[in-house]
Amino acid sequence: MAHHEVLLLKPVAGLGGEGDQVRVRAGYARNFLLPTKAAVALTQANRKRVESLKKQRVAREASELAGAQELAKKIAKVSVAFVVKTGEGGKMFGAITSADLHQKFVEAGVEIDKKKIHLHTPVKTLGKHEVSIKLHAEVSVDISFDVVSENPIEQAPAAEEAPAPKTFSKAKKKASEKSE
Repeated sequence: MAHHEVLLLKPVAGLGGEGDQVRVRAGYARNFLLPTKAAVALTQANRKRVESLKKQRVAREASELAGAQELAKKIAKVSVAFVVKTGEGGKMFGAITSADLHQKFVEAGVEIDKKKIHLHTPVKTLGKHEVSIKLHAEVSVDISFDVVSENPIEQAPAAEEAPAPKTFSKAKKKASEKSE
């Protein structure tokens, strides 16, 4: 298979950041990287651009890290609570998902990407729960939130205990048959 060496001008997920020299398949370079101006062919003239691209990369990464740390401080100040409808025994109707958490953060004035909220499974129980928000490769925030019932929790009525059906062992059954 034919490969091309290209110089990345923009960060490309799974490939690298600006200023990186990477070896990719010819079709990927020809059909995606070059037309979108995410990369240029690696020539002697383009090799001179590497230093300026690396300086841009360092500056971009530093600003992203600073922004993520600032956002982490804002998120840590926000307290989140959900009031949900419950049925008998405190069983919730529905579940709390990462979309619901994202909505609460937006209402609190904190803009974050919904994909950065890592809630492993939807919350289906009342009480205190934890969620991890990964803002940057080096910045992650763990937030706890409460899920409470909007109406008082009613205990499910206990079923009246019916007498257990009589069970006989084979020996007792034969003995009862003989006595009859």
